[in-house]
Amino acid sequence: MEERILELAMAASGTGDETLLTPLCAAARRAWLVRLREDVTPEDCGEALVCAAAFTAAANLAAGGGVASFSAGDLSVGLREGGGAAENLRRAAEGLMEPYVRAAGLWVKGAEG
Repeated sequence: MEERILELAMAASGTGDETLLTPLCAAARRAWLVRLREDVTPEDCGEALVCAAAFTAAANLAAGGGVASFSAGDLSVGLREGGGAAENLRRAAEGLMEPYVRAAGLWVKGAEG
């Protein structure tokens, strides 16, 4: 899974810099795993988890500037000049993982709401 996430993150970010993207991909994957609902396993998410982790890593890289467009598999995204690449990548990741995760933000284990 980690190699596939890195591969997609490289495509999404337009960079071949594995040195920077490898830890970003690992951190993004962990961040999504922590948010999974208790009744959901990583396997339940299928490719959504892989893509969301890759998009999150690419978003974190893009937050430093530089991504204007990318393609990953059948998905192709082009951004307007100054269009907020990082935010668009994060929204795409959130959309992919929405069926599998708790809402972002503050939550307390054992408390609904």
